[in-house]
Amino acid sequence: MSDFAQTGTITTLHRLRPRAVEEIEAELHGFADHNTMALVLPSLFSELEGDALPRIIEELKHATYIDEIVVGLDQADEEQFRHALAFFSGLPLRKHILWHDGPNLRALDAELAAEGLAPTQPGKGRNAWYCFGYLLARDRHDVVALHDCDILTYSRDMPARLFYPVANPGMDFRFCKGFYSRINGDRLSGRVTRLFVAPLIRALKKMLGNLDYLEYLDSFRYPLSGEFSFKLDEMRLLRIPSDWGLEVGVLSEVYRNINLRHVCQVDIADVYDHKHQDLSAGDRSRGLSRMSVEIAKSVYRKLATEGVPMSNSFFRTLKATYFRAALDMLEQYRYDAAINGLELDCHAEENTIEMYLESIISAGEQFLANPLEKPFIPNWQRVFSAVPDFGERIIAAVEKDNRV
Repeated sequence: MSDFAQTGTITTLHRLRPRAVEEIEAELHGFADHNTMALVLPSLFSELEGDALPRIIEELKHATYIDEIVVGLDQADEEQFRHALAFFSGLPLRKHILWHDGPNLRALDAELAAEGLAPTQPGKGRNAWYCFGYLLARDRHDVVALHDCDILTYSRDMPARLFYPVANPGMDFRFCKGFYSRINGDRLSGRVTRLFVAPLIRALKKMLGNLDYLEYLDSFRYPLSGEFSFKLDEMRLLRIPSDWGLEVGVLSEVYRNINLRHVCQVDIADVYDHKHQDLSAGDRSRGLSRMSVEIAKSVYRKLATEGVPMSNSFFRTLKATYFRAALDMLEQYRYDAAINGLELDCHAEENTIEMYLESIISAGEQFLANPLEKPFIPNWQRVFSAVPDFGERIIAAVEKDNRV
């Protein structure tokens, strides 16, 4: 049974009782007369060979309220791109694949790079940014949702519940974030949110007081979820982070650009599992180690724009405050796991917290050493202003690739 509490500064839409997905989909078909919907799937080619994406495709065959699916394909050569065209051909929906490694999109990327407008890092942020730009150029859709392609427990009610708040003309939401509990079999998952993001926010609130931005972040049940929906026209002004701080960075941009009355979160799954990242405690260039550093930098950058002064002594104090908050929260999670019959390895969890201590300091050092770092990709309003015919040419490039 879900709770029904409305806490924090955004609206929470719960799963209060079981509801047939067919009912929600029937309503979405009606909403589509007012708000045309598109789904963005940022994907690595390797995910086409995994267990999750074939299941996702099978489930999406029933989501006929979606007008179009846009697949952003990374790390694929020409043969693999042709395989992807065949792979997605079974979807009975309008679809286009953005082959980011193909010559047509690479040429456009090089042109933007010459203007200082292209993403500087590969990854999900770059992938999604080009997909959003393509949809803006098409100017066909009102509402866009995005989710990852590694969800092992995917079901078609995930996109239905994700689209519903923004597509429903009777609601006034312009951005919606998905949330869910992170249970992997008989184990409690979600280490980065549980052991890093949540206690980091709690520590910052203790040090800085109840800043509006921190209250906002603290309102999200699962701030690192990879699933969100939005009114497409909002993406003209939102800047997309290119690093692993994508999810927190997007929330920061939403906070800057959208009135919080128009922001919500929705429960999209009872069970959720996906591909897990390695801890990589000894290598800060990958895994959860890198992710935690870039998440922390994303939060630090936003706090700086809110007028918070930061120094080495600030980060040393934050490290100590975070450590106490993380250990207190670990104790809470231990009790929660026990009553639900879930496993929780307290030794491994404390080792993870100790690694995150290093991430807090490392992120602070990097932030202070390079305060002019530009992690955000320019927004699409700036791109279309600098290169007025770019929209027409990205449409032509994608059409050309998809005719192969």
